[in-house]
Amino acid sequence: MKKIFLFVVVLASISCQSQSKDFTKTTLDNKLVATDGKQTAFSEIIAKHRGKTVVLEIWASWCSDCVKAMPKLKELQKNNPNVDYVFVSMDKAEDKWKAGIEKHELKGDHYWATDGMKGKFGQSIDLDWIPRYIIIDKTGKIVLYRAVETDFEKMEATLKSQK
Repeated sequence: MKKIFLFVVVLASISCQSQSKDFTKTTLDNKLVATDGKQTAFSEIIAKHRGKTVVLEIWASWCSDCVKAMPKLKELQKNNPNVDYVFVSMDKAEDKWKAGIEKHELKGDHYWATDGMKGKFGQSIDLDWIPRYIIIDKTGKIVLYRAVETDFEKMEATLKSQK
């Protein structure tokens, strides 16, 4: 019985740390709202940044862990000025999303998943926690699929490996 339990624990930890290398068609087809109100397919957002390393942050203005991580994110931006930063908000209301961008002075491209964390976009990237960070290389491939607010050292190392 102990061996079976140990096997299940090991298997679960391996599967939780699996890294996707590409976004699924479902993820790429998702429409997000830009700050100008226009809907944009996620594939177009990725294409816009091709040739640059991208840090994608999934966040919300109501998320206390997101707000706590912002100084670390700003330090990451300062240390990596040649990286593009794309923010996808899981806010429930457009005005809260835009107020959060302004209040926290978030520098980068901003989009809003109007259906929240449990919506189509969130489900397509296995979103189970925010803030969530994904790092994408210059070719559009995912190099770090799942990072959270405690993983800034791992994110910094990943960005250094992309130079």
